[in-house]
Amino acid sequence: MFDVLIIGGGVSGMSCALILGSAKKKTFVADKKIGIITHQKSSSLQEALFNNAYGIPPGTLGSDLLRQSTAHLSQAYPHIQQIPDEKVLKIEGVFPGFLITTNKKSYHTKNIVIGIGASNSFEVEGLMQYVEPHQKSLPEKQRIQLKNTDHKVAEGIYVVGTLAGWRSQLTIAAGSGASVATDILTLWNDGIQTHSHDSIKK
Repeated sequence: MFDVLIIGGGVSGMSCALILGSAKKKTFVADKKIGIITHQKSSSLQEALFNNAYGIPPGTLGSDLLRQSTAHLSQAYPHIQQIPDEKVLKIEGVFPGFLITTNKKSYHTKNIVIGIGASNSFEVEGLMQYVEPHQKSLPEKQRIQLKNTDHKVAEGIYVVGTLAGWRSQLTIAAGSGASVATDILTLWNDGIQTHSHDSIKK
């Protein structure tokens, strides 16, 4: 049983995983089991080139960034379980007992973070009732989003990045994932607001 399982290895999903991973030393996180399904084949980063993203060297390829982010997560926070090469097909259950079925296996989790792109080819059984037209994309692009309030789709289900209704910018997607990570940390901290920072002073 995962305490949280993140679906999607793009910018928003990996950002969420990195923040959760960095909070490992907090007492209310130490016993939590965190996983991420790092399916990246359909990520919009595969063809991206970055010259205008804060903190990213100009000329960085999105495909390189995808590889670097999974390596970063493995090296810095090896306690987070990465599940590569699996595609989520179905989500069943309600909080705190979800069953996620991929093309290869099934997983149990208490919370879900969905960080898949906003393409209208989105098709995850159990989530289709939340699909609506993307509110910040041109209608002719036929993008979609999941109905949510401040990233929360339903109890125990969060959505991040463009699928949450945000515009397609790397820094926006990263911030969206980080925001949900701090919401989950706050949940685990009995509702007391919290976040996770590193400092050279410590």
